[in-house]
Amino acid sequence: MEMWLADGVRSARRTCIATLAASVLAICLSSVPVKAEPKALTLSVEELVTDDLIADIREWVNVPVVAEALRSRNEGAGQLAQSEIDALDAKWREETKKEDQPLITSVLANPLSSYLYRVQARSVGLFTEVFVMDRNGLNVGQSSVTSDYWQGDEAKFQKTVGVGPGSVFVDEPELNDETATWRAQINLTIENAQGQSIGAITVEVNLTELERRKLAGLGA
Repeated sequence: MEMWLADGVRSARRTCIATLAASVLAICLSSVPVKAEPKALTLSVEELVTDDLIADIREWVNVPVVAEALRSRNEGAGQLAQSEIDALDAKWREETKKEDQPLITSVLANPLSSYLYRVQARSVGLFTEVFVMDRNGLNVGQSSVTSDYWQGDEAKFQKTVGVGPGSVFVDEPELNDETATWRAQINLTIENAQGQSIGAITVEVNLTELERRKLAGLGA
């Protein structure tokens, strides 16, 4: 009789432990974030990135804080040699890995960066990154830290400043794996009051959010 009771207790204990282990596993699995599945766009980039959207961007680009920042940088730096540009870009890249970031801080703390940060925040998820480049292709202001400082070797600069005033270049859409959203960069030449190219701006747009707004009749 005592042996039978002992066997019963051991069996009940094993069952309890197994149940508890299963419960803990279920809780752990439920806490693991599930990666969102990307959804294809139903509208084309041409239907999403309209002349009205580009006109809206130009409106908030053509303000004194942008013009003054570019004027000051272009006059102060002049035309840099490629070796100087490469050295600055290397310094920026190195600083992204460190706590001490004097070059990055000097850009992020300026009035233009503060303005671009507010523009991005006001877009409520439509703009995911905004930065302005000078005539050398170096960042003058930005809404967040970029991986590099020099954009002059990329299409965003070559197909805007490299082409001339009034240029617009919309890059190919890319899928952001972390958010499962489609994004594209809209790049525009920035001109002064005389119509001369003084720099360029890149605005990364969340196409998934833009499409949602358009299909809901909310505009851009």
